[in-house]
Amino acid sequence: MESGGQAASGPASPDALTVRVVPRIAEIPAAEWDRCALSRESLAGTGESHNPFVTHAFLSALEEAGCVSGRAGWLPLHLAVERAGRLVGVAPCYLKSHSRGEYVFDHGWADAYARAGGDYYPKLQVSVPFTPVTGPRLLLAPGEPAEEAIAALIAGLRALRRETKASSIHVTFMPEAQWAAAGRLGFLQRVDQQFHWDNQGYGSFEAFLGALASRKRKAVKRERRDALASGVTVEWVTGSDLTEAHWDAFFRFYMDTGSRKWGRPYLNRRFFSLLGERMPERVLLVMARRQGRYVAGALNLIGDTALYGRNWGCIEDHPFLHFEVCYYQAIDFAIARGLARVEAGAQGEHKLARGYRPVVTHSAHDIADPGLRAAIADYLRREAGYVRQALCEYEASTPYRQGEE
Repeated sequence: MESGGQAASGPASPDALTVRVVPRIAEIPAAEWDRCALSRESLAGTGESHNPFVTHAFLSALEEAGCVSGRAGWLPLHLAVERAGRLVGVAPCYLKSHSRGEYVFDHGWADAYARAGGDYYPKLQVSVPFTPVTGPRLLLAPGEPAEEAIAALIAGLRALRRETKASSIHVTFMPEAQWAAAGRLGFLQRVDQQFHWDNQGYGSFEAFLGALASRKRKAVKRERRDALASGVTVEWVTGSDLTEAHWDAFFRFYMDTGSRKWGRPYLNRRFFSLLGERMPERVLLVMARRQGRYVAGALNLIGDTALYGRNWGCIEDHPFLHFEVCYYQAIDFAIARGLARVEAGAQGEHKLARGYRPVVTHSAHDIADPGLRAAIADYLRREAGYVRQALCEYEASTPYRQGEE
């Protein structure tokens, strides 16, 4: 396998696929990366035509800000598959020395393997760091046969696993079609669930409320009223309206969340500035203000068909303000923009009562050690049953009207 863009030795067929490892995404021109990341082949089945998280702008901001690096335990080793010097496919890949910032949890696997005398780290992670959002992970150039390009990327990942002496490959939050393809190529398949809001053609928030059962509708109205009762106002900031002052305020909120015992501040202040510089039209800050100063905020990214909620924080506590800023304002924005859904991030059963429904998420795992692979395969079979059961229970508990009230 080539590394750092060095040429391979020996003759090669003009139609042969070659694989190289790219240690910095900046070594691939943004237009070439995005040509793969935003192709119909990559986004097939996602219901999205622009996933902002897999773009060169987002991933390069993480690298340039130092949020991902060898020191951070996220060493970039992106994979590029080429034919005659032209990109056929790429994959955002990282060599990891821990399991933090992934949101598909394998700490138990690592502990069990360590007790058995194995080294679970390093491992290869194909993902968008710190981002539990489904999107393409095997990024395919337009017009390329998907199965061939995916097979070449998978073969390249396995070669990289051997070269780096990694224990495993983990492709997380991938579209179902790519998940199925990885399964056909021998990856173990895993499912989990999140909560998303679907826009059923609502013309207003009131129209959405009309779809809820009476008791749930009253509860949502009360929460929205109480969230603003102490004089809080909420505004949307996006595009050219974003300023460094907004990022300063939001970063304070973000760090407050990160300082709590369940939080971890993976992102730094520089990252948010880069995000605002490189993709302002894809950023939505929902900012809450009281008595002339910002007191809470939520960061969202805007796709062509979905709004993606990411980070939240506050410096004042107000009842239900989290729900207002993160969930209800996101629904308002999606309706105003005609977006099909809101993806509200990982976990959070409390989202169910606010109109967010359970959906399945997918990941695929390639484990080198046969014994560990067998144990994980057994675990995943049992886990999938629990996930299916939970999905059924959640679906039966949605706040939407069931027939006539």
